[in-house]
Amino acid sequence: MKLVCTKSNLLNGLQIVSKAVPNKTTMSILECILVDATKGIIQLTANDMELGIETTIEGDIVEKGIIALDAKVFLEIVRKLPDSDITIETDASFKTVITCEKAKFTIIGKSGEDFSYLPVIEKENQVIVSQFTLKEVVRQTIFSISDNDNNKLMTGELFDINGDELKVVSLDGHRISIRKIQLKNSYDPIKVVVPGKTLNEVSKILPGDADSDVTISFTAKHIVFEFGNTVVVSRLIEGEYFRIDQMLSSDYETKVTINKKELLSCIDRATLLVKEGDKKPIIINITDESMELKINSIVGSMNEEIDIDKKGKDLMIGFNPKFLIDALRVIDDEEVDLYMVNPKAPCFIKNEEESYIYLILPVNFTTVS
Repeated sequence: MKLVCTKSNLLNGLQIVSKAVPNKTTMSILECILVDATKGIIQLTANDMELGIETTIEGDIVEKGIIALDAKVFLEIVRKLPDSDITIETDASFKTVITCEKAKFTIIGKSGEDFSYLPVIEKENQVIVSQFTLKEVVRQTIFSISDNDNNKLMTGELFDINGDELKVVSLDGHRISIRKIQLKNSYDPIKVVVPGKTLNEVSKILPGDADSDVTISFTAKHIVFEFGNTVVVSRLIEGEYFRIDQMLSSDYETKVTINKKELLSCIDRATLLVKEGDKKPIIINITDESMELKINSIVGSMNEEIDIDKKGKDLMIGFNPKFLIDALRVIDDEEVDLYMVNPKAPCFIKNEEESYIYLILPVNFTTVS
């Protein structure tokens, strides 16, 4: 095999597919990136058996062929080469010579025949979403998935498609994030749980162009994202997702309308006094026209008042400040509405159309001095 391509094209392709190279594996072939130039195009593939990414790059194929190269070594070599054309040449014993200007590297590859290709997916159910919308909806929900493998379903996000609406849900046992988006077309109902890792990697490599689309296909066990020259295939998380509708009560005793930026800045300031790992709650005291926020920690204490518009009862309630910050950061509205019942019931941050709902469980603060 002999290929010539620009450093920028090759590096960009390698950075995209390397997201699917496993950190630890007993199968050394999975630590490789496959370079396939047998079909008249230059295709790069990585696959960790849960997530697979394939992309094509522009370049000249002088001689067709296929090789699997150690991902880490290959990526680092290309990253540090001059900004010029790179030539990759292999022989029958998998010896691979990478040259660029006066630099020349020789590494030993593996047979491409041993590589695990991406599964061939029958693309029956296809949904089209703009790149910008998908990137945004992941950013606005991904923070509340669980990083604990004890409950696999909590490590993924529910994609619930019904007609022309896509609802994305994530939860970790302490909070729930819900975003609803309108699709351009109407589709048959689909409910799948997509691994958080997959969504994280897709959102990193998605250009996020508002005028370009992502085609999402589903099967019983896989989801496929196609955009530009890139295909991402991932296994789905099996099992029935949590029935969250019964947790989403519309009753409230206290409703607060508040300037989002002001509230976010105030909570942000309060967390200066909380050391990492210290689970000090922020205590919110809601009275007629103001909200007082207090925090007490080993480092010190802080309290601040914010003007609010309140309907209903006065209330004192405590929260993990990080959970409030995570939700407020991804809301674009100037003002937000908080709905609460009592100090032990969840707080809802949502807009009137309910295109976003963030449910946050309060924390007990009776022990705070």
